[in-house]
Amino acid sequence: MKKALVVIDMQNDFITGVLGNEECRAVVLPVVRRVQKAAEDGTDLIFSQDTHQSNYLSTQEGRKLPVSHCIQDTEGWRIIPELADVAAQKGVVFTKETFGSRAMAEYIRELNYDAVELVGVCTDICVISNAMTIKAFAPETEVSVNGSCCAGVTVQSHRTALDAMRACQIEIL
Repeated sequence: MKKALVVIDMQNDFITGVLGNEECRAVVLPVVRRVQKAAEDGTDLIFSQDTHQSNYLSTQEGRKLPVSHCIQDTEGWRIIPELADVAAQKGVVFTKETFGSRAMAEYIRELNYDAVELVGVCTDICVISNAMTIKAFAPETEVSVNGSCCAGVTVQSHRTALDAMRACQIEIL
């Protein structure tokens, strides 16, 4: 069975930076352990990296979420130190300028994975967007989200996103 672990936006700005919160910080260790286990098992590792430019505040997203974050090549944009080495050495990294990555979903479809599991942040924005995009591009791939390795903007929005994904035939682990 061909598997991939997709690690969504585990970047400094979402953990300790301008958009970080306690829930996101609390999933760092579980995500690191899950990535280590996947690497040991020979599961392919795929990382997404939210990537904005200096004009972020003038974009539609920036006008609706007026907090500059994940500006390319800044410290906040970088993958957290606990995962940076494994991402660079064993992972495929997709930068994305919006919530979901079509390029990553196309890659998953092209490599014909049997199963992909998503972990990371934020459940209610980028995790759900990427899970749904992957499901749309690769409808026969088993898509799952490890709820204990994800965190949202709030606890309630995390739960709501998990419920929405479950309703769309994405398995919640």
